[in-house]
Amino acid sequence: MALIMKGFVSGVAKTIHEKDGEINIAYQIAGEGPPLLLLHGFPQTKVIWHRVAPELSKKFTVIATDLRGYGDSSKPNSKPDHSNYSKRAMSSDQSQVMKQLGFNTYFVVGHDRGGRVAHRLAADHSSEVQKLMVLDIAPTLAMYEQTHMLFAKSYWHWFFLIQKHPIPETLISGNTEFLMKQFMGGRHAGLGIFDPACWDEYLTAMKNPDCLHAMCEDYRASASVDLEHDREDIQNQFKLQMPVKVLWGEYGQVNACFKPLEDWKKVARYVSGHTVKSGHYIPEEIPEVLIEEIENFFN
Repeated sequence: MALIMKGFVSGVAKTIHEKDGEINIAYQIAGEGPPLLLLHGFPQTKVIWHRVAPELSKKFTVIATDLRGYGDSSKPNSKPDHSNYSKRAMSSDQSQVMKQLGFNTYFVVGHDRGGRVAHRLAADHSSEVQKLMVLDIAPTLAMYEQTHMLFAKSYWHWFFLIQKHPIPETLISGNTEFLMKQFMGGRHAGLGIFDPACWDEYLTAMKNPDCLHAMCEDYRASASVDLEHDREDIQNQFKLQMPVKVLWGEYGQVNACFKPLEDWKKVARYVSGHTVKSGHYIPEEIPEVLIEEIENFFN
């Protein structure tokens, strides 16, 4: 693994957690200017940003990390309540990474699962996150609470990956490449949008039993402990106070099934956003558009 994006250097930050001990988070960094943290989604790694990060590094100090459990980052043994794969734990990793790199405040962009980590990062570390952009997601609680037939059919993996260990792990490991091609290639843009070297990295990661289990734990946490944290925010009438920009694909299922602006306005005070002419994988499908959106929003 460990592809290096053009102009970037790689590193590993050692984060410390009371319950988990030491967790290593792999990252790549380049550029000068305001710090911009990029968080990838499932079942990918930090190299999803390879078409946008080099250009962004001309105006920002860009940091792209592998989430806990993904890519080259640590994959701790799971806990019965899935708490060490909660977005609270995963966002704590990212906060510590940024502080170790010398950034007490920063901007964040999260795609897919990375957007969910970014949401919790902005909630739990609100003094650090100055602005937040999320790509092709509605809030986790909103998506689960509004589940209907179309969503369940198109986001079947949400309900498959949360099944009791080792059911999904065993079935996926039997033919990992088949599932990856069906899951990722079955979306709007097909497999052609993925750089072959990146595709190999994504596939290699999922073939790693520890990584595969961690990915399932990420989803199991989202259907349990993460919902508890989200409901606590609502009960406490907590809303994100920083500006939030939401972009979602016109040809994706988030657009078909939800009203992202309305859903995000329930959890954040200052929300803007719109659809973009893309499917789910915005950073790889329409990099030029995303670069412009990021530069305009975080300027």
